Amino acid sequence: MTKVKICGLMNQASVEATVAAGADYLGFVFAPSKRQVTPECVRKITQNVPENVKKVGVFVSPSFVDLQRIIEIAELDVIQIHGEIPSMINQVITVPLIQALDSQANDLSQQIMRSRANSLLLDAPSNHQHAGGNGQVFDWSVVARKTQQQLQQKQFWVAGGLSAKNVQAAIHYFQPYGVDVSSAVETNSVKDIQKIQAFIQAVRG
Repeated sequence: MTKVKICGLMNQASVEATVAAGADYLGFVFAPSKRQVTPECVRKITQNVPENVKKVGVFVSPSFVDLQRIIEIAELDVIQIHGEIPSMINQVITVPLIQALDSQANDLSQQIMRSRANSLLLDAPSNHQHAGGNGQVFDWSVVARKTQQQLQQKQFWVAGGLSAKNVQAAIHYFQPYGVDVSSAVETNSVKDIQKIQAFIQAVRG
C-alpha cells in the first residue's frame, strides 16, 4: 500500500486530524518557510501521535549541529534533506534519511546512483531556499525509463504538485513507496482537513 506523508503541519489540531485521516508520515519544516516550526513546538503538538505514524523533519542544507539538536528535541523518526547533505551523515545520524532530488536535474541518474540515503524523494525543481511545498507539478515524462528503473531499486517518494485529482495517476506512473503533499491540502495557506481526507482517500482508492 502506498504510504502518505502530509507535510507542513504546524499545530496540534492539524496533526491529530491528519493522523485520524490515516496518514502514515507527518512532515514538519525546520527550514526558512511560511510553514517553519520550532522543534519545541513539534514535540508539544505530537505528544499523542501513535508510534506507527512517523514524524519527519524537513531541512535545507542543514549542519550536523542543527540536525542533532532538532532530532533530539522534536523526537523525530526520519529526516528529509533538500540541498547539501553533510558528509559522513550515515555514521553520525541514526534516524533514516530521505534525500530530496530535483526531478529535472541533468545528472539525476548519477545522483540516484551516488545516494546513500535510506529513501529518495523526487520533487519539482527548487532554488533550495524553500523545502518543497510550492505546488508545482514536474514533467513526469522527463524522468527517463532508465531513471525509473533505478528508482525501483530504492525506496522512493514522489512529491511536487500532487493533489487528490492527480495522485492516482502519479502512483500508476511511478509505483512509489510513498507520496508527499503540502500546499494542495491547504486553503488560504492553512491545512484543510477535508482536502487531507480527500487526498488520502484518493491514494487508498
